[in-house]
Amino acid sequence: MLLPPVILVNEKDEPVGTMEKLEAHQKGLLHRAFSVFVVNAKGDMLLQQRALNKYHSGGLWTNTCCSHPLPGENVLAAAHRRLQEEMGFDCDLQEVFSFTYRAALDNGLTEHEFDHVFLGVYDGAITPDTEEVLAHRFLPVSAIRRLLAEEPDTFTHWFHLAFPKIEEYLQKEGTAS
Repeated sequence: MLLPPVILVNEKDEPVGTMEKLEAHQKGLLHRAFSVFVVNAKGDMLLQQRALNKYHSGGLWTNTCCSHPLPGENVLAAAHRRLQEEMGFDCDLQEVFSFTYRAALDNGLTEHEFDHVFLGVYDGAITPDTEEVLAHRFLPVSAIRRLLAEEPDTFTHWFHLAFPKIEEYLQKEGTAS
């Protein structure tokens, strides 16, 4: 399976090359990524359950959308592109923070990402790509926090890391449910 290339970066998110996505995950090399979190007007967060056929973390719950920008693609433009491709909608997004993490995955792959985290608000129709998304749902932030504690193995590695940071941001903004 040949996957598109990712942008390899250093700890300052400066590009240092490109590599096919699966190879980068096999070698655990640091690369640029993004995570999109969408909430509705009530402050409930839109989660997606990854399709079972994904090359890693299939069937696990995670944030609204996540992926990697293509070489030469702006991270915000990539976030809008993948939100439309995966979830069937687009909305205004703002980058709220970034962080670096490394996590061993379920199939011998390693996520090592410089992750740009975006936040949007959306209340319209959702028509996800069934090749990407098994299910989706809006949940109050408090319910997600409880599920992370009670059923941690049903969520992706990166969601465990990003959720507390986005929850803190939403609480500061007064928009968490």
